[in-house]
Amino acid sequence: MQKIVYYRRKREGRTDYKVRLTLLKSRTPRLVIRKSNKHLLLQVVTYDPDGDHIVTTVTSKMLEKFGWTRATANTPAAYLTGLLLAKRLKDAKKAPERMIVDIGLQKHRAGSRMYAAVKALCDAGIEVACGAEAFPSDARIAGTHLGEDAAKLFEVVKKKLG
Repeated sequence: MQKIVYYRRKREGRTDYKVRLTLLKSRTPRLVIRKSNKHLLLQVVTYDPDGDHIVTTVTSKMLEKFGWTRATANTPAAYLTGLLLAKRLKDAKKAPERMIVDIGLQKHRAGSRMYAAVKALCDAGIEVACGAEAFPSDARIAGTHLGEDAAKLFEVVKKKLG
């Protein structure tokens, strides 16, 4: 009897190929969101039979160039990272008409920082397939829970990106 050997990424628990196939069948560019303890990574990815093509990439660490001095792993930083991605897509005239969200193996949590980034793209005029009930509240996005100085800094950086 022969033993079945699954794909390496499936064995490592890094890729759910059933979900990936569903996303690829839609033939829609994907907004790939990956988070770490310190940063958030956003990529716009299109499918190609020879391998996925990354249109553009933005990380929350890039916010430092725009004056963001607070942590880059919170909800306001995620929203600003989404705005930065939208700005890059529009400046390069690469903005797809529509995108779908690919959060990979991360757990879906309504109001999380992943959905703050998606809300930023929606606010910038890019159509992303995502329900509005998943978005965090406007007060949380603005950083009022982090203090008044964080909320002021959020508005300053938002104007620079807008």
